[in-house]
Amino acid sequence: MFLGYLFAPRKAQSQNEQRFVGFGPAVSSKAAQEMRHEMKIWRFHKRSDKSLEELSRISNSILRGWINYYGQYYKSALYRVFNVLNRILIRWAMRKYKRFKFHQRQAAHWLRRIARQQPWLFAHWVKGFRP
Repeated sequence: MFLGYLFAPRKAQSQNEQRFVGFGPAVSSKAAQEMRHEMKIWRFHKRSDKSLEELSRISNSILRGWINYYGQYYKSALYRVFNVLNRILIRWAMRKYKRFKFHQRQAAHWLRRIARQQPWLFAHWVKGFRP
């Protein structure tokens, strides 16, 4: 492990589309755990007084930094990290809107629709980490 990256054997593809096992970097499990912990500290699910746009303004600079740093190599390792944020946003919707209070699946569909219509809202949605 070095600077938040874990170097391990990973599947790769050469320029002439031959597959092989390479030794490349990806976000380490410790760094991913710290990112998930930071997201939980934000407590978005308890900020029902804020709008989705305000939540994105609060978090986008940090999300962009993580994506730019850890997303350089093996970006798919970040899916588990940003899935936590999407689940937190679903909990936020369930708390903010009465119609979703006991309907997690409907809140997830609503958030997915918002992510398709306005992918620029959150930095991780722009990079394809949608709910």
